[in-house]
Amino acid sequence: MPNSRWFFLALVWSLFATDPSLGQTLNCLGSSDNPAAEEQINQGVEAYKNAKYAEAISLFQKATDLAPCMTAARAYLATAQAQNVVPALSTPDNLETADQAIANFQLVLAQNPHDVNSLKQVAAVYFNTKRLDDAREWQKKVLMEDPRVPEAAYTIGVIDWTEVHLNTLNALKTVGLEDDGEGNSQAPPEVLAAIKAQNTDRIAEAMQYLTQAIADHPNYADAMVYLNLVYRRKADTDYDNPAVRDEDVAKATEWNRKSVAARETKPPVRTSP
Repeated sequence: MPNSRWFFLALVWSLFATDPSLGQTLNCLGSSDNPAAEEQINQGVEAYKNAKYAEAISLFQKATDLAPCMTAARAYLATAQAQNVVPALSTPDNLETADQAIANFQLVLAQNPHDVNSLKQVAAVYFNTKRLDDAREWQKKVLMEDPRVPEAAYTIGVIDWTEVHLNTLNALKTVGLEDDGEGNSQAPPEVLAAIKAQNTDRIAEAMQYLTQAIADHPNYADAMVYLNLVYRRKADTDYDNPAVRDEDVAKATEWNRKSVAARETKPPVRTSP
């Protein structure tokens, strides 16, 4: 994964730049000073710079073995493991790496439950391994700590849309239909009623979080694309009110238009809250 090494280094820097407590120890006996562990960390960073990812993880693991209470070592190890997870790959080895990363981030969070970077990383690992319910839960934890993280709100919207879209396709398949993206008015009412019962709450949640993401990042084109898609799912649930259904489709089209315009506009400068 050669393109990830600079992201890894930037992420690790951000961990320690924003949260000095990561250099402290967990609640256990022993000193946080451990020159041998620190040397393993330094070697691990160099290995990662040189694309020696397995070696880097091994060195960070040695650091945690030498100093189990050194949260810095644990954070480096967890971050390297997370970056080594291949998205959407469900092999035992990949899932094992993902679970190891999650476990180590949770140990970091045991020391500092408010560490947003670790919360984001756990959410991302769950998302990359297609454990979407867990990913949604952890993105909500991110927003509890920092409500102005548009990527977290966006991801919740994406997860919700993924769920309702699959529900819709499966329901339509039972009567030999494909999604028309405009309310599926040709589907039998009982099928649309089942879709409404299954999807209404998730659609509302998706709209809430995607709208939140756009409010915090006005040119968030990807969020606009998904808001377009969510309105098309809402049209299915408004099958019994054609005027509202048509309004849903019109709003979907408008959000799609806005997404195109947003991609042509430089994002606004965002300042820290």
